[in-house]
Amino acid sequence: MAFMVAVGLERGRRAAVTAILGIGTGMSLYAAGAVAGIGQLAQAHPLLFDLVKLLGAGYLIWLAIGTFRSARRATDGHEVSVTARPYVRGLLISLTNPKIILFFVAVLPQFMGRAQSTGLQLAMLGAVNVVMEVVLYGAIGVLAGTFNARFTSSRKGAATLSYIAGAVYLGLAGVAIVDVVGVGLLA
Repeated sequence: MAFMVAVGLERGRRAAVTAILGIGTGMSLYAAGAVAGIGQLAQAHPLLFDLVKLLGAGYLIWLAIGTFRSARRATDGHEVSVTARPYVRGLLISLTNPKIILFFVAVLPQFMGRAQSTGLQLAMLGAVNVVMEVVLYGAIGVLAGTFNARFTSSRKGAATLSYIAGAVYLGLAGVAIVDVVGVGLLA
């Protein structure tokens, strides 16, 4: 959700919609993986999730640095050039978010009923979850994009929104790093 707010603030409504489609694609891949049995891989290699978290944190830090640079260029009077694609950003954020993997591997199977085809039921539950997430988080991103449209007419407003978005990216990276370090310290 925080990522969608940051994208909406930084780039506007259209970018938020594009980003949520990337997130939805990543979630769909994990849903398909859950149907194919990715749960066994998760149980066999738990350190893999720590690596995914750290990769995701690194990507978020990279996004924050680029966003801060864009904000600085905006305050200097230069045209802000955004190079990252919202769809790719969303896809990478989704694919490097181990909480999505854990949801599809550990939480979703708990809602299995007594269906004759457990794979089909798991696929349906995954599809419903992806659609709900896309609609909910997409709406949040579009709402945040409304603020972008209001404030980007001034250089200071655009820079402020970019700084806020960069701070959100750094905050999310910090949470991921603390999660890995905290788990490592407790083990």
